[in-house]
Amino acid sequence: MGAIVAAIDKKGEDVVPQVALMLRELKHRGTDAHGIATPNSAKLAKSMEQIEQMVTENLSSNIALGHNLSQIFSNNHPQPILGKGYAFIFEGHIFPSSDASAVDLFLRGTKSDILKNAANIIREKEGSFTFSIASSEGLIVGRDVLGTTPLYYGENETTCAVASERKALWKIGIKNAKSFPPGNLARTDAEGFAFQPIRTIKKPSIVTVSMESAARNLQNLLAESTKKIVSDVKKVAVAFSGGLDSSVIAVLAKLCEVEVHLISVGLVGQEEIHYAEAAADALNMPCHVQTFGIEQVKEILPKVLWLIEQPNTVNVSIAIPFYFVAETASQLRCPIVLAGQGGDELFGGYQRYLAKYCEGIDSVDEAMYHDIACSYETNFQRDSQICAFHKVELRLPFIDSKVIQYALSLPVNLKIKSAEDPLRKWVLRKVAQNLKLPSFIVNRRKKAIQYATGVDKALRKLAKEEGLTMQKYIEKVFQRVYPEVEV
Repeated sequence: MGAIVAAIDKKGEDVVPQVALMLRELKHRGTDAHGIATPNSAKLAKSMEQIEQMVTENLSSNIALGHNLSQIFSNNHPQPILGKGYAFIFEGHIFPSSDASAVDLFLRGTKSDILKNAANIIREKEGSFTFSIASSEGLIVGRDVLGTTPLYYGENETTCAVASERKALWKIGIKNAKSFPPGNLARTDAEGFAFQPIRTIKKPSIVTVSMESAARNLQNLLAESTKKIVSDVKKVAVAFSGGLDSSVIAVLAKLCEVEVHLISVGLVGQEEIHYAEAAADALNMPCHVQTFGIEQVKEILPKVLWLIEQPNTVNVSIAIPFYFVAETASQLRCPIVLAGQGGDELFGGYQRYLAKYCEGIDSVDEAMYHDIACSYETNFQRDSQICAFHKVELRLPFIDSKVIQYALSLPVNLKIKSAEDPLRKWVLRKVAQNLKLPSFIVNRRKKAIQYATGVDKALRKLAKEEGLTMQKYIEKVFQRVYPEVEV
């Protein structure tokens, strides 16, 4: 795990100092090793100071890559890596871990094969990854089909660049940083970015299937997905509310024979904490509870805004409890955090789907497809950036190509029973029932994390103390953190 940056100067001037500047801005994502490469050379260092010395002494090019490494796993090695006439960085993982490594795949063939190899990785491999390749012709940049590893791109009058977080692009004067589209390959030169969709989430046809068959098939796919993403670890943390999604994930992880630690967080006095503890007891798994006060929310708000890079009230309200989850996982030395993102989008968990239900079944299907296809921007990037700060890796059992395609193919009546359905997600509840989860978990109503943890209440109180709405309060803090960014 770490940070990836890459840039090309449109006027053919030296871009290496800008790459070094972006690396320094993202040093929180990796401090174990650092590297910079041009198409024909790669330099590795143990500190940012060494990197900056290289920049001033003997490294220059109009095309360059950079990487910061956080060596969570023993097979995480310093990058960039030099090939024959090109250099590359691969950030993330291919699942299962027994598959050929990305390094092997990139190094196969000659320089002329690089574009084909890059496209094949996106087209054929499951995983969570981004990559960039520098050659004399320009940059080649790619991202996995589901977009679970963050990557942003942008350009100004002189530079085209990509980075793991927007702050790196802002640092070099690129204000229009956008999320790199998942499943795409971009060829980048002095003219800008040219995107080519390689593999994207498709909306499948709806199948006819019984509840029993659907739940059985879904359980098998979720078990397979979970096994793939925990196969390289002995110990995992689960962001745990005691609700349906996190409980299913916890049980599936335990069935993979890894050591599972449940993490529940919330404002002091929140009733939901006691519920999560009761659910953990029923599942016979250790639960680590971290409570916090309103002053702690106020204290970490600037850090959270710095990490998620946007003053959106919903995202902030979700990111704050997730910050405490990731922090606790790091303290427990759990290298990965499993979370239930995608469960509501795939199985109809949100209240807003009931309004769509009144418009017709097709409206519900379309809304769910849209929401899961856009989750890389609304959910994954936020949570991944929080985890990276704490040197833990986010992995999502529901966000698997086979799970997504199957879930989207299921008819709405297996998810939502009526326009007044208070529970929804019926096929997933059937999976939970088949896994022998207690009925009080199976039939638990959804409660959004910002309300369950009390964070929404805390932020509203802090805003009221300053005579502001919650949105205005968050924007005020955000502008202190990022004074150069327009809200």
